[in-house]
Amino acid sequence: MKSHIEAVTKKADVLIEALPYIQKFKGATFVVKYGGAFMDDPDPFVRGRVAQDIAFLEAAGINVVIVHGGGKAITRAMAKSGLKPEFKNGMRVTDAETVKIVEKVLNEDLNREICEMLSSSKSSPVSISGNAVFTCEKHMSKDADGNEIDLGFVGKIVKVDAGAINESIKAGSIPVISPIALDESGRPYNTNADVAAAAVASALKARRLVFLCDIPGLMRDPSNRDTLISTLKVSDVADLKKIGIIGGGMLPKVDSGVEAIKSGVRRVHFIDGYMPHSLLLEIFTDKGIGTEIVA
Repeated sequence: MKSHIEAVTKKADVLIEALPYIQKFKGATFVVKYGGAFMDDPDPFVRGRVAQDIAFLEAAGINVVIVHGGGKAITRAMAKSGLKPEFKNGMRVTDAETVKIVEKVLNEDLNREICEMLSSSKSSPVSISGNAVFTCEKHMSKDADGNEIDLGFVGKIVKVDAGAINESIKAGSIPVISPIALDESGRPYNTNADVAAAAVASALKARRLVFLCDIPGLMRDPSNRDTLISTLKVSDVADLKKIGIIGGGMLPKVDSGVEAIKSGVRRVHFIDGYMPHSLLLEIFTDKGIGTEIVA
């Protein structure tokens, strides 16, 4: 009996710790970048935990917006079509044939799958093709010598239709947005999903932007979880880039997060998508479990 009382008391303590955050964030908008290896995990239980966290946020009165990626699924679809992926400067070269595959995988296959997953947790998702809300221009990368590299149909988002997204929020839905964008001529382009999520957060003046990652957050030593950087100031980012702590796949995430903060987003979080209920632990506890960037 005593152990039972202790167990339920601990649960009550967790709820009490979460209470001030629930009160503070009610009515706020959170943008969640859904991606990473866990997105492709064959175990539906892993993905289901994320759906439960999002359902909790919705039930707590938070307006949740999802922006998703899908790089691995695109690579698999390309292989089925006999196409070999090519990357330059870490970005997928996207020719006319490839962009058709990218558009189908992101707008139809993955977007529908995420919406179904959220629906199974009693959330109210609505599918929004990036084509409907993102306007882009052609993105040109550069090599080490400063020469331009043509990546094909790879876009840089220049405008977000915040009104269309807000209409879905007002209707009580969770917008689930793919990172496909159209140029002024109506041609589809593939865009970086991290950048797309930050653009949405900036346009909506979101209170929080959360990146679900494959790692716990930013670590001074990638092999040692104890070196996790819990809080990072925007002013410290440049120095961490110079010494290599921020690099690789985290670079576009951090850069996008910094731009979002400069555009009015309060805080940006990087958390481990594999950790059970990491989204709730980061948002509703005093210490959190990932890395947050603050102004």
